[in-house]
Amino acid sequence: MPETKTAENNLIWTNVVTPEVSKVAETLKEFRGRYKYNLMDVNVRAFNAEVPQVWQWDDHEIVNNWSDSKDLSTDTRYTVKDVPLLVARGATAFNEFSAQRPHASEESGRIYRKISYGPLLDVFVLDMRSYRGPNTANLQTEQSAETAFLGNEQVAWLEENLKNSTAVWKVIAADMPIGLNVGDDPVNNPPQRWEAIANGNDGPALGRELEMAGLLSYIKKESIKNLVWLTADVHYAAAHYYDPEKAQTKDFNGFWEFVSGPLNAGSFGPNSTDGTFGPQVVFYKAPPAGQVNLSPYAGLQFFGEVNIDKNSKEMVVDLKDINGDSVYSKTLIAE
Repeated sequence: MPETKTAENNLIWTNVVTPEVSKVAETLKEFRGRYKYNLMDVNVRAFNAEVPQVWQWDDHEIVNNWSDSKDLSTDTRYTVKDVPLLVARGATAFNEFSAQRPHASEESGRIYRKISYGPLLDVFVLDMRSYRGPNTANLQTEQSAETAFLGNEQVAWLEENLKNSTAVWKVIAADMPIGLNVGDDPVNNPPQRWEAIANGNDGPALGRELEMAGLLSYIKKESIKNLVWLTADVHYAAAHYYDPEKAQTKDFNGFWEFVSGPLNAGSFGPNSTDGTFGPQVVFYKAPPAGQVNLSPYAGLQFFGEVNIDKNSKEMVVDLKDINGDSVYSKTLIAE
């Protein structure tokens, strides 16, 4: 993180810099320093004091786009090239600073879990990072360890807990969107590798999409109603409706996915969509074409707010901007 950076309209963005954020994190001290750095901000401390939090992780808690295929051998920023070692150190710091109870002893740092909020809401917190196979071209025709994204054990857990949930609304808090094409640094990783579920192929499910197709088919077969997916990762705001009538893999019930972010990082997007599950882009707000990594000066920072009416049981999802103004709102009626 540099001390200054030229931002939009030649404005100068100024950062407070500590030794731990002036280079990539490699040592446990540096990973811990990343979390301590945020606590220097009075706004973050006030937020932590007032707002209950459910933490997930994605790639940047360790290193960009990490998976079993991550190779740091030519990345001169890193003296530690051992990705599993970086994962262990980053996971230690994450678990020390995140507000969650340790899991059972067989996997004390497990992140995926269900959090119940009474008869109206269950939240299913996923981990789309720890159990994935390597980032690949993602076009395999059969499921295997290489195509895993959630992994067999987490999928089985999710299916069982969704089936047994008696809450009106089941919110799936997912690290990454389902139908957006998220590439894994094609400049340095040719040919194209994929970081998320989608693979840039609009045909029937392949690669990691096979796991998702199985999950969505199970949800339909078991008549599990009122599922909403909430996600982030792509650094802009969007609302997607997945329509089986417009999909290539059709064995699922239609559902909504809402994307928000970044809260206070560079803005990117929009990403292209993959037609396998028929995502319809109902709304998006992102940087203009050709502009990337915009600072908060540009005003393209977003967060989401979800409210459930206890009487009507309607769920209202708002995507809000840096000023707290709603840029998109959707009311969902409980089945």
